[in-house]
Amino acid sequence: MLRCRVNLSTMIFLVILQGAAVVLFCGWYVQLSPCGSAPPNDKVHVLLLSSWRSGSSFVGQVFSQHPSVFYLMEPAWHVWTNIQKHGARVLRMAVRDLLRSVFQCDFSAMEAYLSEKHQVSSLFMWSHSRALCSPPACPLTPRGQFSNQTQCFNACGTHGLQGAEKACGTYSHVVLKEVRFFELESLYPLLQDPSLNLHIIHLVRDPRAVMRSRDELAKAFNSDSAIVLEQKNIPAAEVQYQVMQEICRSHICINERAMLKPPPFLKGRYKMIRYEDVVRNPLEEITAMYEFVGLETTSQLAEWIYRVTHGKGRGTKKEAFDITSRNAADVSEAWRTTLPHNKVRRIQEVCKGAMSLLGYRTVNSEKEQKRLDFDLLVPQEPYQFSWLPEKTDRPSDG
Repeated sequence: MLRCRVNLSTMIFLVILQGAAVVLFCGWYVQLSPCGSAPPNDKVHVLLLSSWRSGSSFVGQVFSQHPSVFYLMEPAWHVWTNIQKHGARVLRMAVRDLLRSVFQCDFSAMEAYLSEKHQVSSLFMWSHSRALCSPPACPLTPRGQFSNQTQCFNACGTHGLQGAEKACGTYSHVVLKEVRFFELESLYPLLQDPSLNLHIIHLVRDPRAVMRSRDELAKAFNSDSAIVLEQKNIPAAEVQYQVMQEICRSHICINERAMLKPPPFLKGRYKMIRYEDVVRNPLEEITAMYEFVGLETTSQLAEWIYRVTHGKGRGTKKEAFDITSRNAADVSEAWRTTLPHNKVRRIQEVCKGAMSLLGYRTVNSEKEQKRLDFDLLVPQEPYQFSWLPEKTDRPSDG
């Protein structure tokens, strides 16, 4: 009977050789086999989370005009306008599932909310998206140029949603703007989804300025207000204040959930910005937003940002949903000279907690309200409201 004698050094060599062979084989197999682990998705998904009349259309355009971004404005509008007899709590899951599909460039989920003969023009505010005015969605606007909303509206509306899907897949960033979430928890599945690299930018604005803007367009918000208030029968004179109370409460809930003992998957994924900071220092604040989601500012974008924030006047009621050149700083302070002081006092009552948290000083008299040299914006402390990605050492800008 033969006996094999293998010394210790030979045994170690054989084990090492076997391990190396396994490593080489696994590397070769993963490259050739679709069954191996999928490579990490380097596409960045951004949810611009805000409320009505908070400057979100402008901030949305800041992303839409970036050549690396596919942008879509308020896809949840389709859910809310098709299922109007429910409240926001019931609709939030349908909205979340729709966002997931659109983030993944799957527009088939939109079809449940569109007419049978749908096309790109069936999408809410579609012409606000430069990507839907550019190849491959539409040949009108070259990818590196800024889109013109009117020209896009006239030239690109008849294209199909297949072109929108195809276009979505060609961009490194997909940005959706949404005003119909009132808490963060329903978004947790998206934040935990390994196929989505989701970042949330939470845009807030002085509630008194929001109220002034909503007053000018009150009828346009009737349906949305009913959903926000869960279809409750509330006296007409109280509706706007009750809606503002819900909006302010949502800002507190979202910010506190993200900043006080947040779940681990939120780290580096949430940034709060105030509209007033953006209009006072547009290039600095927008550059910080870009950096937060991995985008770079170009000289063309810097010029465009300056142009649209340093125009004349405050814009007309007809331009309420359009991005035109205005004096953005004047727009942000317009409420101080136009909103009656009794309304200001009431808004300060229903939004007291949010104003304190977000850094908006209250006024105690009509005289104080109209003293424009009295600054009502409390400077933000570094790191107070936002985390930065771990790869950067830059202090927080807000």
